[in-house]
Amino acid sequence: MEALAIGFAGLFVLIFLIAIRMPIALSMILVGGLGVTILNGPDIFFSQLKTLAYGQFSIYDLSVVPMFVLMGNIASKAGLSRDLFRAANAWLGWLRGGVAMSAIAACAGFGAVCGSSLATASTMGQVALPELRRLDYSGALATGTLSAGGVLGILIPPSVVLVLYAVIVEANIGTMFMAALIPGMMAVILFMATIFVYVTIRPNAGPPGAAPARAEFISATLGMLPVVVVFGLVIGGIYFGFFNPTPAAAIGVFLVWVYGSARGFVRWRELRGALLETARTTGMIYLILLGAEMLKIFMSRGGVPQAMAEWMATSGMAPMVILVLLLLSLIFLGCLMDSLSMILLAIPFFWPVLVEINGGDYVDAASAGFAMTTEDLKIWFGILALIVVELGLITPPVGMNVFVISAMSKDVPMIETFKGVMPFFGAEVVRVALLVSFPAIVLWLPRLLSG
Repeated sequence: MEALAIGFAGLFVLIFLIAIRMPIALSMILVGGLGVTILNGPDIFFSQLKTLAYGQFSIYDLSVVPMFVLMGNIASKAGLSRDLFRAANAWLGWLRGGVAMSAIAACAGFGAVCGSSLATASTMGQVALPELRRLDYSGALATGTLSAGGVLGILIPPSVVLVLYAVIVEANIGTMFMAALIPGMMAVILFMATIFVYVTIRPNAGPPGAAPARAEFISATLGMLPVVVVFGLVIGGIYFGFFNPTPAAAIGVFLVWVYGSARGFVRWRELRGALLETARTTGMIYLILLGAEMLKIFMSRGGVPQAMAEWMATSGMAPMVILVLLLLSLIFLGCLMDSLSMILLAIPFFWPVLVEINGGDYVDAASAGFAMTTEDLKIWFGILALIVVELGLITPPVGMNVFVISAMSKDVPMIETFKGVMPFFGAEVVRVALLVSFPAIVLWLPRLLSG
């Protein structure tokens, strides 16, 4: 009991440090290191620290992370975002609210070569926001659309956060990418439907743009072919077993670099900047990974995950109620930290709980739990977790995507941006409810392609 009390005390200290804005990696390293030292002495801590970093960073699956980060950084400099928005605008811009719908479609396309929510929001904000404001879209709809569109970058494969989730729960990265595809497309459809309803109620909020000439339409449509090719080779190659994720990501980096170089957008200066930014981002991710592993060791020695799993399993609550509580906890954590930190901090606690209440690896629909195998549970919960992590990026009072877009639109008060993002928040709640109620939406494509 003493070890358990120390473990829970460490958890409260960690939440306090995060709340006062101490970097999440340092918070986890500090709490994890001190916790292990208190429980087992400094010799055990230093012994683990000696091999822990190498053991974490030498995992082959993690080599895909810097590749996908680099692909996104080069893509943002290669003009792909402008090509995507131009093509989507040619197809949809003439509709009422069509330019906002075009921004959503372009965010989804850019997310397919980027994998980062904040990068998607900031890049597409620079491209689409001037056009939205030029056509006199309301500030709330324009900024709310781009804030919400940015979250597509975290779920539309490839996704760095999805890779890290797969590593934590020991799931197949390619299978997770397959599972994310249909929910990602659902988000695009629901966001566009949200814009349609919004401009139907308030027609002046999203006036239609001009219909493009035939030549412009053809030119713009052809302009998005590079993204289709990159996505098809990278994700299609993974889906159909031609490549593992790491070589697929390397091919994507090469193709995006060739495209950007051929257009003159990616020269040595831009490539050097992309490499340096990739090194900084990857270093930050790996440091958080190290902190998460140290914290996991401390919490396991204190018995916190085991105690939480046992308490949940014996609480008498239905498994679906427990699942909803865990998802609501992730939304709350979104008010305190970024999506990557949330996944690395929360999943080591939440996953044992779900395994416990699921009752093990079985498929009998009459059994207790979620009536699915542990492998299916990994996939289903991973997609749900990423979606609610997305919600944290647009949820007041933090909403990191909202802050990114607000910094680009000084004339729109932040409260207006939060008002504009709330209808999309509602659409996300609908999507989560559908996926919770019908797990087959997530599991159908992985089962089809694996069968």
